[in-house]
Amino acid sequence: MALYIPADYRATLNPETTEQAIKMLKDTFQRRLAQELRLRRVTAPLFVLSGTGINDDLNGTERPVGFPIKAMGDRRAEVVHSLAKWKRMKLGEYRIAPGYGLYTDMNAIRADEELDNLHSLYVDQWDWERTIRPEERNLEFLKGIVRTIYGVLKEVEADTYERYPHITPILPDEITFIHAEELLRQYPKLTPRERENEAAKRYGAIFIIGIGGPLSDGQKHDGRAPDYDDWSTPNEAGYAGLNGDIILWNPVLESAYEISSMGIRVDKTALLRQLEAEGCPERAELDFHKSLLEDRIPLSIGGGIGQSRLCMFFLRCAHIGEVQASIWPDEMIEACRKGGIFLK
Repeated sequence: MALYIPADYRATLNPETTEQAIKMLKDTFQRRLAQELRLRRVTAPLFVLSGTGINDDLNGTERPVGFPIKAMGDRRAEVVHSLAKWKRMKLGEYRIAPGYGLYTDMNAIRADEELDNLHSLYVDQWDWERTIRPEERNLEFLKGIVRTIYGVLKEVEADTYERYPHITPILPDEITFIHAEELLRQYPKLTPRERENEAAKRYGAIFIIGIGGPLSDGQKHDGRAPDYDDWSTPNEAGYAGLNGDIILWNPVLESAYEISSMGIRVDKTALLRQLEAEGCPERAELDFHKSLLEDRIPLSIGGGIGQSRLCMFFLRCAHIGEVQASIWPDEMIEACRKGGIFLK
C-alpha cells in the first residue's frame, strides 16, 4: 500500500504513555499466548549460515542481508527473514512433545521491503511453533488454534480498554474463516488485496485459508515459500491448504490489516509436492529439508505475530513508525509530520 494519511489524525496517547502502553501490550500478549498454546520461550538467532535452507525465503524474491564471517574463512551468514524453519528444528532438538511448543522474539532486517504505513526495514514478531500429531494435520485443528490466538487478541483488547478507556474495543466476538478460493468467487473482478479489504470490512476479523497455492484463475492470493506452510494438501472443506493469515479491519487506515501468518507445516509428501510445484526440487538436498525427509524434525504448526503491528492496531496508530524505531525516507517523515504522525 502507498503511504496513507488519515484525515484529522491525532495519536491516542502522548509519546511517554505510548512507550508504557507498548510494554504492557507486549508483556500481556506473549504471556497469554504462551499460556494458551503451552509454549516456552527460547532464545533465537539474529543470523544463520547461508546455504543451509534454514532461513525463510518469504516470496522467494527478497534478498537477505548478508556478511562474511572472518573467523570461519569468510563463510557467509545472513540475517533472518523469519524463523519458520529454525523453530521447527528446535522442536526436534528439544524433543518437545505434541501439544507443547516454543516461542521467541524474532528480529529481522528486510532491506527490500517497500516502506509504507505497515512495512518497515525492521521486523519484530513473536515466532512460535508447536509439535502436533499426524491426526492433527487437518482444517479443524488449524481453526481451533486460530480461535485460541484470536481469543488472546480479544483479551488484550479488553486490557487496553481497561487501562485506556478512550480506546474502545472494536473486534467482533468471533473470527470468520474463508478460503482464498471462496474470496475469489465472491469478488472475481477484484485483486487479492481488494478482496481482503471487502471481507475484513464486512466481518471485522477473518482468517483466509490456503495462501500460497494457485487458485482457479491460475493466480496465487499471495506468495508463500514451499518448504514451511502446507498450502497444497486437500482439506475437509473441498479446497487446498492448511495455512492462512489472520486479518483484522483497521478503522484508522480503513483497510485490511494482517496481524499473523501461520499454518500447519509441510510433511514429507507436501514438501516434495510444493518444491516441485515451485520449480526448486533441488532444495530437498539442503540440511533442513533432508532432516524433514528423514523424520528428524517433528510435525508442527506455527506462525509469526507482528509485535509492532499488534501495538499499532490496539493503540490506533496510523503508522508503524509510531511504535517502532527504524529508518524512513525524508519525504515520508515530512508527509507524516504534516498529517500529525510523528515517527520515532
